[in-house]
Amino acid sequence: MDPVLLGEMLSLLMFFAIIGVLMMGFPVAFSLAGTSVIFAAVGHALGVFDLSNLSSLAPRYIGIMLNEVLVAVPLFIFMGMMLERSGIAEQLLITMGRLFGKLRGGLGLSVIVVGALLAASTGIVGATVVTMGLLSLPAMLRAGYDPKLATGVICASGTLGQIIPPSTVLIFMGDMLAGVNQQVQMAKGNFAPTPVSVGDLFAGAFIPGLMLVCIYMLFMIYKAIRHPETCPALEVTAEERKRLFHDVIFTLLPPWFLLSPC
Repeated sequence: MDPVLLGEMLSLLMFFAIIGVLMMGFPVAFSLAGTSVIFAAVGHALGVFDLSNLSSLAPRYIGIMLNEVLVAVPLFIFMGMMLERSGIAEQLLITMGRLFGKLRGGLGLSVIVVGALLAASTGIVGATVVTMGLLSLPAMLRAGYDPKLATGVICASGTLGQIIPPSTVLIFMGDMLAGVNQQVQMAKGNFAPTPVSVGDLFAGAFIPGLMLVCIYMLFMIYKAIRHPETCPALEVTAEERKRLFHDVIFTLLPPWFLLSPC
């Protein structure tokens, strides 16, 4: 078999093997590293991988650690953890749910809004989906929401972390596209190319992200009108209604201050 084709087949097989190992519940770090080492050994045995390539791992690690763009990734993750551990994310959901409480589908709308705020605060999908699932799914099921609608709204809102700036995915893409763009432009003879920055990607993703939020909210409104039994209104007590203004001011302001430098 052609070595190039065999190498491509091994790469594709490694991708599915990593997904399978992750679904078995192994830690991400060990799954990625262990599967890669195993397939490197298999590729060496088949003659499509040179083990001497592993000697360049140390310089690559150092280069990644010195990359100023990637420094933002752990900081965004830290922001998301702070929102979750401090209870601000939970208070956001509860307050927005009370704000839309009298409306059918109001809790679903609050999940979408809070999902967009968490996406802009954390920049990562996993933290947003897990947080929204733990906080909002029990509340939506207790309110009588259709489980399929509740889980769909949570998953859709959680994926907003991929596109709404600041996004960890866009940071990685900006770093990779900057190098690719430079190589392509130099190959064309342009030795002073215009760099592709993360800020450009953020600016380009901002409007599509807001459009997705609006589309999700319109779908939630459509479900509330056509199928009101799937998303009943949330019951709000008189005491909770009295504290609503106070909760809106002191719950929504901290995330906005957190987002303002971004």
